[in-house]
Amino acid sequence: MSVTACQGLGFVVSLLGTAGVIAATCMDQWSTQDLYNNPVTAVFNYQGLWRSCVRESSGFTECRGYFTLLGLPAMLQAVRALMIVGIVLSVISLLVAIFALKCIRIGNMDDSAKAKMTLTSGIMFIIAGLCAIAGVSVFANMLVTNFWMSTASMYTSMGGMVQTVQTRYTFGAALFVGWVAGGLTLIGGVLMCIACRGLAPEETNYKAVSYHASGHNVAYRPGGFKASTGFESNTRNKKIYDGGARTEDEGQSHPSKYDYV
Repeated sequence: MSVTACQGLGFVVSLLGTAGVIAATCMDQWSTQDLYNNPVTAVFNYQGLWRSCVRESSGFTECRGYFTLLGLPAMLQAVRALMIVGIVLSVISLLVAIFALKCIRIGNMDDSAKAKMTLTSGIMFIIAGLCAIAGVSVFANMLVTNFWMSTASMYTSMGGMVQTVQTRYTFGAALFVGWVAGGLTLIGGVLMCIACRGLAPEETNYKAVSYHASGHNVAYRPGGFKASTGFESNTRNKKIYDGGARTEDEGQSHPSKYDYV
């Protein structure tokens, strides 16, 4: 799969996951009334994160919001916080991912910057998906615990016969939407992280190339340089004095006192 296709697929999957997380958070059917022992009822109860609703047999539905914050269970408040964090991270990741798409050019943005933005959005999508899955799982665990506690209280020691009628709640449609949406967001983040490796430019190691002058051997010294060819001697220099030529050693001897006698 090419880098552009992987990045585009991750963006689309994450977009669908974000929409699903928002829809699940706003839905009212997080928990629905269990009709196993009472299939025929005049009212049907279901609850969400923000309000509880009652639907009558005539089709009339009445919802009442939770007008308290401190009076709500701590687990419900934790689920709210996790879902809101997941939505915020998903929206920010979508904005970053739009500018990081390879098919969109903005100014002089190079591939390395797009790779970093793609990796950032992918990590944020992964965190958002985990928050959504954790929030839905916490609410589902709370439902399971309350369900079995309600079931145990409905039975007495008199032959196991049901003596009281108590409303029990089971999984609602919002839970399944939240699980699927969180999984899509998580998968989209992983695809974005994979696409980041293809967007990053490969590092090239340039080897140093030495330059040699053709036909001359150049020797560098602190005081200057000396150029000589292969046909000249390296131990003697030729100098011209008063129209005549003579060869002297490169290291001249200093005059002694006998030279002035």
